[in-house]
Amino acid sequence: MELNVKTLEGKDAGKVSLSDAIFGLEPREDILARVIRWQLAKKQQGTHQAKGRADVARTGAKMYKQKGTGRARHHSARAPQFRGGGKAHGPVARSHEHDLPKKVRALGLRHALSAKFKAEDVIVIDNLVATEAKTKALAGAFETLGLTNALFIGGAELDSNFKLAAKNIPNIDVLPVQGINVYDILRRGKLVLSKAAVEALEERFK
Repeated sequence: MELNVKTLEGKDAGKVSLSDAIFGLEPREDILARVIRWQLAKKQQGTHQAKGRADVARTGAKMYKQKGTGRARHHSARAPQFRGGGKAHGPVARSHEHDLPKKVRALGLRHALSAKFKAEDVIVIDNLVATEAKTKALAGAFETLGLTNALFIGGAELDSNFKLAAKNIPNIDVLPVQGINVYDILRRGKLVLSKAAVEALEERFK
């Protein structure tokens, strides 16, 4: 498969060949859903913590005598049914992370790239380099290309001017090729790859 290559100014810069094994798969939603669930679970902090009855600072003495009051039998005021008591089955600090085979993660990335290509949302730019770190100038270039919501994937090293200039533009993310992931690809409208990123992806899945 071939795709036209453009410059940041919107001019033609030749063509690039894309591998069918990376961009030509029939996207499977079940694989994409598994990878995104794995990513978000790994990202979740899991620092939520409620106080159980063992953590509440209240007396453990019996509230009142067992018999003769006409009221229900109770022991500690730390019990969950009382105001100020411990939470029953509350959240505890834990890791939400779960395992996902490496091959499934790699397949998920290829399916995400194929989904973008199938939707005609992949753009290849010859070089993601800005002459100066000016947000206004870069935003104008994006407007010319019709990019209002996009993920930019550069080579192994990102141009510092481009990265700084794109930092303050809403709905624009910039990542090096080693940081490419399924969640960020699917959460943005367009996927913009540099030629270096395409070459790195071809090498990665060779």
